[in-house]
Formats: sequence, structure tokens, C-alpha cells
Amino acid sequence: MSNHLESAKRYIETRSQNTSLVDGLPVRFWEPLIMNGLKVDLIEPGRVICSMKIPQRLLNSGNALHGGATATLVDLVGTAAFRSSGAPQLGVSVEINVSYLDAAFADEDIEIEAKTLRVGKAVGVVSVDLRKKKDGKLFAQGRHSMYLAVPSKL
Repeated sequence: MSNHLESAKRYIETRSQNTSLVDGLPVRFWEPLIMNGLKVDLIEPGRVICSMKIPQRLLNSGNALHGGATATLVDLVGTAAFRSSGAPQLGVSVEINVSYLDAAFADEDIEIEAKTLRVGKAVGVVSVDLRKKKDGKLFAQGRHSMYLAVPSKL
């Protein structure tokens, strides 16, 4: 096996060797892991603004907010914006995309603003901006499309 293939294999395997620890985690631990410390600053129909201080547990190997944690914040705060808009029963995510524009580091205060762009008959779309509170600098921007569970006509 070539060096780059072996390197890719080691990258995955060395990070997946904590089976006993991982299997012992509670069901649905992911949302509380990401959201612990998240505070709602403003909520109005179709708009939610939250803030948090970036905790150590959400850092990547470069000591910046992990991209997966950022995407999860887009998902969760975006879903809250859907709920605040009076969208019908929410279904599943259809698409989530995130543009990473800068890094945010441990103990930085950040703000997450989600705005509902559209609630249609079957699909809704929100935009989510993540900013550094100290200077208002945008460090990530996301869009979340969600299937809206259509009530049965039976």
C-alpha cells in the first residue's frame, strides 16, 4: 500500500479505537455536547439569535472550532428558526451547506443568527450566520433546507 493510502487509513483507524468509551455514551449525546452553553439572545417569528463562548470540547486539532460542530450549529439553530416561523411539523434535513470563512478559537464569544428565508408547502430554507462578537466578523455561513412533513389528508 502506498504511503498516502496508509496515512489515510491510519488517520481513520487511530481515531476509532475508543470503542468502549464511545459505546458507553448516552443515546443522542451529540446535541447536548454541541449545545451546552448556547444561549438564546433573541427569538422572533422566523429569526433566532444565539450566543456562546466556544468550549474546549468543540475544538479541532488546530485549536479552532471544529467544522462538524459549526455544521451542527447551522443545523440546530436553523431548525429553531423554522420552528419560530410556525412551520408545519418538521421532517428531515434535505441539504446543509457551510462556507468556512475564518477560524474561531476557544473562549471566543460567538453569535449565531438564523433567518427563515422560505417556508413552502413541502420545503423550507434558512440562512445561518456565525460571527465573532468582538468585531462582528463573519467566520462561517450556512444554509439549511428541510423537508416539512406534509399532514395527511386522510
